Amino acid sequence: MKTLIAIPARYASTRYPGKPLVALRGPDGEKTLIRRSWEAAMAVQGIDRVVVATDDSRIADHASAFGADVVMTSSDARNGTERCAEVAAQLTGYDVIVNLQGDAPLTPAWFVEHLVKGLANDPEADIATPVLRCTGRMVQGFLDDRRAGRVGGTTAVFGAGGRALYFSKEVIPYTGRAYGPDEPTPVFHHVGVYAYRPAALSTYPAWPIGPLETLEGLEQLRFLENGRPVLCVEVEARGHAFWELNNPSDVPVIEEMLRDRPNLAQ
Repeated sequence: MKTLIAIPARYASTRYPGKPLVALRGPDGEKTLIRRSWEAAMAVQGIDRVVVATDDSRIADHASAFGADVVMTSSDARNGTERCAEVAAQLTGYDVIVNLQGDAPLTPAWFVEHLVKGLANDPEADIATPVLRCTGRMVQGFLDDRRAGRVGGTTAVFGAGGRALYFSKEVIPYTGRAYGPDEPTPVFHHVGVYAYRPAALSTYPAWPIGPLETLEGLEQLRFLENGRPVLCVEVEARGHAFWELNNPSDVPVIEEMLRDRPNLAQ
């Protein structure tokens, strides 16, 4: 399957303006968030092309300077999926378009590789996304964010065959008890990566934003609200911690994880 990775990046983030250009320190020095996300994408095996998709000249110039392939998109895109739809319209001939969001530089290569394989093995799914079983420590981190009024990670619930039932910024499902730091839980962290079939991606921007997407601020809910099947592909952490840069307070967390895991491909 001919596969393209698009990394949507916008400067005018509501929660964290200028986020793609935030510097993150690691064993290899200081690099911006968008560069680290691009490097994570370049580590994925079996990908035919990687592009940074943006409407901002500052991001485009910076990405081009470190060697990234850049696709300019309009400022009308309301989320990363709509930006990927613009990329797919410009760059045709791909069987799968992967949305590797620019705020997830810790995404291991095998997450994306398993995701693309999962979509290939399920011809009825329009979109696939990875989910990671949470430990007690991860769940506690989500709960701490919510108590502090921060929007942290997203959780997912799914049924038979991995079909998504719902995604939320709240911690779901309700577990009713505390778990040990390294104990597995029934809570799944939704990892912000998507693999789309081009036909499904092309119809997405025309759908109206529904009430659930509005309330949660989660772009993948538009597929569920329009009756399109979303496949959840369970991935394994392999002992590595995973986190997304949603708030300024996430910067030191990610920097610590970078120090512990300098090679994201392994």
